[in-house]
Amino acid sequence: MKVSMWYNNTDIRVEEVPTPSPGKGELLVRVISCGICGSDVVEWYRLPRAPLVMGHEVGVEVVETGEGVSRFKKGDRLFIAPKVPCLQCTYCLKGHYPQCSEVKDRLPGGFAEYILVPKEIVNHGSYLLPDNLSYDQATFIEPLACVVRAQRISSLEAGDTVLILGSGMSGLLHTKLARLNGCRVMVTDINPRKLEMAKEYGADVVADAKSDVPGQLMAAFDQKADAVIVTTSSLSALTQAWQSVDMGGVVVLFAVPDPDKVVAVPVNDFWRKEIRILTSYYCGPPDIEEAIELIASGNIFVDDLITHRLPLSETAKGFQMLLEGGDAVKIIVNPQSNR
Repeated sequence: MKVSMWYNNTDIRVEEVPTPSPGKGELLVRVISCGICGSDVVEWYRLPRAPLVMGHEVGVEVVETGEGVSRFKKGDRLFIAPKVPCLQCTYCLKGHYPQCSEVKDRLPGGFAEYILVPKEIVNHGSYLLPDNLSYDQATFIEPLACVVRAQRISSLEAGDTVLILGSGMSGLLHTKLARLNGCRVMVTDINPRKLEMAKEYGADVVADAKSDVPGQLMAAFDQKADAVIVTTSSLSALTQAWQSVDMGGVVVLFAVPDPDKVVAVPVNDFWRKEIRILTSYYCGPPDIEEAIELIASGNIFVDDLITHRLPLSETAKGFQMLLEGGDAVKIIVNPQSNR
């Protein structure tokens, strides 16, 4: 079978590897759609494991079931989570599912024609797709689940003012969900087209990220933000976040700068104002289930976020488009496409 092997962001090769056969409790699935995530292009995060096949936003079809698999059959349409929690450890019992380290299995990368799904993920991380949810839409389940979790732990309520820094795919999903939940929303970016999209998706106010963001926030809502959600790794965005959050509010780090960057946090000021700083990494089973329901019900429409569909042979092109930061939002690789 063919896979896109990632060595670094400028060295992605289509290679031939043996097609695996499922063992006891495993599944062999055909990858129909796999999204390119913003985290896929973060080299400092990925390089220690290179070379590897990436891709964790998948919509797949079951090709073959291993011995003992009774939940699924050939032809079933699935979303597969990239990793699963044990649901029993201290972290899981406290709701910190992403921090569970008991389950070591990971889903092999989705930029491939086929994936061998490990037993633990078959049992606890495989979800039948509703009939009205397409393979391409399935690539939004994991990122939307991460957005669901971030907004839940930030305790957003209807009527809250939310500032979303960055309007890539994650920022736009945050915009859609915050608006669905009745929040007032301001979104920033340096890309005019992405700001237009944020406005189309319900943002009350959009602003150039290079402008006076805190000033425009105050002018629009006559208050600072109850929650600031940072979806960009830009250090200037962090500075804007510190300046824009209201007393008693929260800054959610949905994305982070490179590890060699020094981040200055005004802790003395925040101490007096009782401002929280939260990090949000990945999601848990309840968030995945909610994301599936949000997409299947139409409450969160995702098709309008898809800007490009590419065959497996053009995976490198997709990575480059995302790195260039143009108008590309959701880039989907379709490994079964021949074009």
